[in-house]
Amino acid sequence: MEQMNAAVSIEDLSFGYKGQPRKNFTHLNLQIKKGDRFGIFGPNGAGKTTLINLMTGLLNYETGSVRLSGYEIKNHKKNVNRLFGFVPQDFSFYHELSPAENLGFFGAWAGLTKQQIQHKITELLEILGLQEVRNKPVHKFSGGMKRRVNLAISVMHEPEILFLDEPTVGVDVQTRHAIINYLKQLNDKGTTLIYTSHQLHEAEDLCENIALIDEGRIIANNSLSSLLNEHRQGGLEGLFLTLTGKEYRD
Repeated sequence: MEQMNAAVSIEDLSFGYKGQPRKNFTHLNLQIKKGDRFGIFGPNGAGKTTLINLMTGLLNYETGSVRLSGYEIKNHKKNVNRLFGFVPQDFSFYHELSPAENLGFFGAWAGLTKQQIQHKITELLEILGLQEVRNKPVHKFSGGMKRRVNLAISVMHEPEILFLDEPTVGVDVQTRHAIINYLKQLNDKGTTLIYTSHQLHEAEDLCENIALIDEGRIIANNSLSSLLNEHRQGGLEGLFLTLTGKEYRD
């Protein structure tokens, strides 16, 4: 895949946490094309969240290269930060503020104008079903509503790439359906989705291409349909167990 067509390009990446004898990744290579709906899966401890943290610049890699839309993360922090949004597993907002206040703060932090901020607040609160509670403090919200606020914050600046780490954990079926549908709409408009979750049935609905990671190595990387056909599996759960021999545990 040419660099120009890659949303994420990882080449010869090595990383290990200080004080640990083994590296998490050694000479890892991965390419994710622009406009993809890409899933990263693996057993607990396989390195999924660590890899996402490396791709978003939250962790600094030792050797190798990580590029977002052609920009090397180490050398272009400001450019890279504008390119992506990140929905972390933990809630990432101010609980005492309302959805509108949270979005206003993070929109200003991303460099949007007042007019852009107001437009995006109205648009996102309407799309994600938060308009009626726009001025209520978020700490009073249900888990599902908080997940929607988390998502709204991550897309305020209309990122090219959206990283999602367990974006629907702990939500009801209706909220999960609403979030996945919205993610598909974003993808239809060109946003690259990079997703990891324990919700394998959800993943089958969302992801077109996947990478399976085990013990810091990519053990499979292809379209989901091709991998299911190759290994004669009817779903991602069976494929996961076939390739890793491990259950997917919380």
